[in-house]
Amino acid sequence: MTIQEFKFQAKNLLTNSPSAALDIEILLSHFLGLSKTQILMKAKEEIPAEKLSLLEDALTRRKSGLPVAYITGHKEFYGYDFFVSPAVLIPKPDTEILVEKAIIFLEEKIQANPDRILTVCDMCTGSGCIGISVLKALSEEKKIPSERLPKFTLVDISAPALEVARKNADRLLSGEKVPYSGMEAQPAAPAATKSRLRERVRFVQSNLFEMLPYQFDVVLTNPPYVPSSLTEELLRDGRSEPRLALDGDVTLAGDRSDSDDGLEIIRNLMPQLGEHIAPGGFFLMETGEYNMRGAENLSYRAGFRNSQVFEDLEGQERVLYAEKH
Repeated sequence: MTIQEFKFQAKNLLTNSPSAALDIEILLSHFLGLSKTQILMKAKEEIPAEKLSLLEDALTRRKSGLPVAYITGHKEFYGYDFFVSPAVLIPKPDTEILVEKAIIFLEEKIQANPDRILTVCDMCTGSGCIGISVLKALSEEKKIPSERLPKFTLVDISAPALEVARKNADRLLSGEKVPYSGMEAQPAAPAATKSRLRERVRFVQSNLFEMLPYQFDVVLTNPPYVPSSLTEELLRDGRSEPRLALDGDVTLAGDRSDSDDGLEIIRNLMPQLGEHIAPGGFFLMETGEYNMRGAENLSYRAGFRNSQVFEDLEGQERVLYAEKH
């Protein structure tokens, strides 16, 4: 079967996908190791039998609803290539808004505190895409001397999620070649620089701040915030994303709460933020457009002030910023 024939067959198979053409292009690129241009140029070339078998299996999984990122094992986020598995949510473009704002606010805070190294917590880190992207971007922009870059603690209740985050830190911050799902390792950056960068990140398994008896200057977080009923609806399509990272109506004990507004975890998290953010610090939190104002009200009850709400790419309220005085 040629590439052109495969594309035609795949398009007819993926009728339920809203992005069938893009899905097919990504799968061909991943399994054949070809760029978009090469796929066009080689359209009439035969696909090797072993590669065709992999592609057909990938199509079957995509048709079942499994996201392309889980099939290929990686997802681009903030210009960086992240390893993903069904143990973590797939990084979404809207979350890049949080990263952008974090970089801006952190640069300002670092400049205002020239005598010490700031500490940052990435709570509910998942793949590590927020904390790792912020640290890597701060390093690459070179506005902050490397010795003054913040120290990051990446936290998640899930051990498998932390393992994914650790692999991403090893690959993106230290240049180690961490193999996964056929991805080609990127060229390593200078070892000394990357090693120092990787050393600024540590990982803690914890139910929110339970295992963290100290304060941070900044907390970045994308906690579960989807209402339970909506979580059920989302997972019916076979996407296989972890319920643990989606359902916001779960108690600290892991039980289903009586609420269905996606705010139960944030109700527990917000007072802990009040305790674990140092005076003068701030947090940035992603939440849903349907419960943003509820989250903002909870932040005021926890003692935070000067809140700001930032919209995502579709103009929906997505990221909450607030300061502790």
